[in-house]
Amino acid sequence: MIDEIVALTARALKKWVRNPAAIMPSVFTATFYLALFGSSFNPTNLIPTQLNGVQIPTLMIQLMKSAIFGQAFGGARTYITYLTAGVICLVLVFNMAFGGIDLVEDRQNGFLNTLLTNPIPRAAIYFSGVLQNVVKAAFLAVLAFTIALFIPNGLELPSSFGVLDLLGVFSAFILLAFGLSCIFTVLALSLRRIDSLVAVVNFLTLPLIFASSALFPSSSFPGWLKAIAEVNPISKASEAARLLIVNGNLSASQLSTFTGDMLYLIILAIVLADLGTLAAIRVLRAE
Repeated sequence: MIDEIVALTARALKKWVRNPAAIMPSVFTATFYLALFGSSFNPTNLIPTQLNGVQIPTLMIQLMKSAIFGQAFGGARTYITYLTAGVICLVLVFNMAFGGIDLVEDRQNGFLNTLLTNPIPRAAIYFSGVLQNVVKAAFLAVLAFTIALFIPNGLELPSSFGVLDLLGVFSAFILLAFGLSCIFTVLALSLRRIDSLVAVVNFLTLPLIFASSALFPSSSFPGWLKAIAEVNPISKASEAARLLIVNGNLSASQLSTFTGDMLYLIILAIVLADLGTLAAIRVLRAE
């Protein structure tokens, strides 16, 4: 089954690399969201520079900014530093969701039916769809992370940030991408029209993103939304990556939170992979 997975994944990735139009939107999305959200949603922009016509001292403004970032945003040096993990998760969500369009096209042009009439394990077809999306996600995560470093007033890493921290950050992203890909790949294999996939994806992705702490800390949410955000895998991946991006070396309590988030993502990925395999085998039938 491994050979079939590798061959089908390689085919899909070759199509992706040869089509720059499929890659460039993700690059622009990451740049646009980091620059736009990082500038327009920055809460420190709301700090007044004058009070009753009297200029507030620059030092006091800086102290207020430090207090906001220290208390609400976990000590991030800039809002984009806080935002980077969330924006990367956002880019991954959209790419995992719409990555199934190729599978729907394969069904429409008859390629999927050709596969189903050959002695190829149904699980191999499913996992090739999952794997191609995870590889794309890894590339896009690296690209978005690099972009964040070069945006003015952008991502600022602590001096203690090292290679192991970087691996931890991208492990969180890959686990999230794998789990989401398991869901959306099965969804794509179940549908026969691209417009149906787009409609379902649009219905699912925005609530999933905004009911998370990807863009703002969940401490500012109302109780019902905070409860949802705390079990949202996007929140878990954002939080795990953000802890390392902001702090580098983690304290005991931060390490406990990071470990809990990663275990959550690992267990979720395993469960979704098992459920996705069972569902994919049921929907993959030759026509």
